[in-house]
Order: sequence, then structure tokens, then C-alpha cells
Amino acid sequence: MKKILITGCSSGFGYSTAKYLAKKGHHVYATMRNISGKNADSATELREYSSSNNLQLEVLELDVTSDESVNLAVANISIVDVLINNAGFGYGGPVEAFSSAQCLEQLDINIVGTLRVAKAVLPGMRSRKSGLIIQVSSIAGRGAFPGFGVYHASKWGLEGLSEAMRYELAPLGIDVVIVEPGPFSTNFFGNMIPATNEKISSAYKHVEEFYNGFGEQVKGMFADEKAPTDPMIVVKIFENLINSPTGSRPLRTIAGIDFGFQSLNDAVEPIRKACLSSMGLEDCDGPSANK
Repeated sequence: MKKILITGCSSGFGYSTAKYLAKKGHHVYATMRNISGKNADSATELREYSSSNNLQLEVLELDVTSDESVNLAVANISIVDVLINNAGFGYGGPVEAFSSAQCLEQLDINIVGTLRVAKAVLPGMRSRKSGLIIQVSSIAGRGAFPGFGVYHASKWGLEGLSEAMRYELAPLGIDVVIVEPGPFSTNFFGNMIPATNEKISSAYKHVEEFYNGFGEQVKGMFADEKAPTDPMIVVKIFENLINSPTGSRPLRTIAGIDFGFQSLNDAVEPIRKACLSSMGLEDCDGPSANK
């Protein structure tokens, strides 16, 4: 049994993961913001699910964009064995049409938000010389498309942050891994926030055409029963990573439809390992099972 903290549990991967891992016997801290307001229904549903199934599933208020909120939530948790940094959202539209404030908001939740929560749990993990941090990125963290530039910036940034953390924390017994979902039926696209400057956006008709066309393509995938778009695919990947022995977890795991990016990861992986070797960092690529 692990004590698992999950962010962004009001819907999507977080909501499903909280229920599933609690059902599997783990002690789950399902966190989200606005549990008494906007997300009150989700919080109530999770609590009722926990009560009716006699599970160790606790719902806590946690806003990843607030140092105070993060620190207050984690202060009420004695031990965190696993952190699943899942909270996030996306902005969609031409890069030029976004305000600086919107760009900063995107980076704040998708990059800095994960850092806030990691910083809160890491002292405990370091003292125990064990722990697992699962960073939820995206295939958008491995490639780029028109209309998603600001979102790409956040996920590419998360990838770099997470990879560096892996090398820094492995010698301390803590594993950091990245999960890169493709499109899943979680209403991610329906929740994307548009750029503020509509006049500038209108100058990018080709971007709008691609963006809308891609959205329709993804909807078609969701309607295909054979397409790997069930969010439980991601949940099971989380479970597999949690259950994997120390020293065996890969840095990156793609989930679902990959649009060819699995080939990119496969091609880059030996280069990444060779670079680590050239710098004498082979032992930092995940904690050793012998430590």
C-alpha cells in the first residue's frame, strides 16, 4: 500500500486515477481547487465513493498555482510515497494572439505548479530516501503543431524540468518519470482557452483551419471504439509505474495515440543515454535498485 498524492482530481485522469488506486488498496489524497465551489460536485462524488466502498480516499483543497494552498495541503499529510503531478490545462490559438499574462498563466500551472507540489513533498521523500514523482506531460511536449504554441512551451518546459529532476533526485533514492498522453476522451479540447486578441487570431486563417480540423479528427478518434482513447489506459500506466521495481522505470512513457512520437522517443533514448555517459551521469538515470 502506497500513500499517493494526486493533483487535478476534479475530472479526467486525476478523477479516474484517484478512484482506481484507492480501490486497489492505496491511501489516496485526491486534490483539486475550489472543492467548496466550482468543483464541489466532484469532491462530493469522490467522498461518497470512498465512504460507500470503505476506502482510504481523502479529498483535499489544493491549488497548484498557490504556494500557500500547496503547503497547507501537504502539511496535513504525514507521508507521500508517490506524487502524480496531473493538474493542468491548455491554451489554444496563434502565439501572437496571446497576451503575456495568458502565457504566464499557462506556464504557471503546467510547469511552476508541478514544482510547487514537488517542493512540498520532497523533504519527506529525501529523509526516507525513497519516492516516486510522476509528471504528466503530453505528446505536445515532444513535438509542435500550429495553434498550440503556448501549450507546447509549457509541456516542453515540463519535460526539461522533469528530466533534470530525475538526474538530481536519483542519487537520493527518488524516481522521476514522465507520462506523455496523446488525445483522450477527457474533454481536454473542450476546455482549452482561446487567445485574448481575436483580431490577431483572425489573421491566421490557416492556423484556425488546422486547429479546427485537428479537433474534428480527434473527435472521430473518440468515436472509434478501437482507438486507444479510454482514460483508463493512462490510469493503468500510472499503476504499472507505481508497481515497477526501483531501477526499472523508464524516463518517458507515451500513452494512447502517439502520432509517431513513440518513434521519436525510441530514436532519442540511446542518444540521451550516450550523452549521460559522456558526462559521467549514468548512475543518475533513475535510482539504483541496490541503493
